[in-house]
Amino acid sequence: MNRPAEPARLHGWRLFSLLSLLVLIVTALALWSQPQWVDALRSSIRVTARTSFALFLATFLASSLAALVPSDFTLGLLRERRFLGLAFAFSHAVHAVLILLYVKFFPETFWNGRSAAANIPGSVGYLFIALLAATSFPYAVKLLGARVWKGLHSIGTWVIAGVFLLSFYKRLPMGSWYPLGFGLIFSAIVFKLIAKLAVRLRRGARPALPNA
Repeated sequence: MNRPAEPARLHGWRLFSLLSLLVLIVTALALWSQPQWVDALRSSIRVTARTSFALFLATFLASSLAALVPSDFTLGLLRERRFLGLAFAFSHAVHAVLILLYVKFFPETFWNGRSAAANIPGSVGYLFIALLAATSFPYAVKLLGARVWKGLHSIGTWVIAGVFLLSFYKRLPMGSWYPLGFGLIFSAIVFKLIAKLAVRLRRGARPALPNA
């Protein structure tokens, strides 16, 4: 007797495609909601900053949540971490395109009160996002070696987290959602450090196996 087909699960490239489509939809809605082109670009830049941040938090915390609060959801989050990270990279690529359009059509507004040095942290963040996205495939592990690959992705995620932290910190006086964003990324960093310590202590507490 044939088994009934299992329902398709939302994972892998299907999950990436859905998340990317949602990013495009909310971007289009943000652009459409403003009658003026400059306001539309500003609104869509803010929206994609938030979608990128949400996707980064899910990627950044996946392993820590699975380690400290294992459940079907957190283990699933860890299993899909690569595709969440790629969706984050896609969202931030859309964010970058919108910024470039803003610079091209409204340079006087963009550069008002802004120096080239202020863009350095964001540029470093984008460099690591590109590196992590390009090496998020099996060929990269074989090419770089597991140790180098793991080191690159560990350093890269921490650099991106630092860029988010600095970006929100600089905007705290502006109010709006920036204090919330700062609190979330700060708490995420603390949580991840606690999870790393807990895993290390757990490993150290394991009894040694007796000699055969």
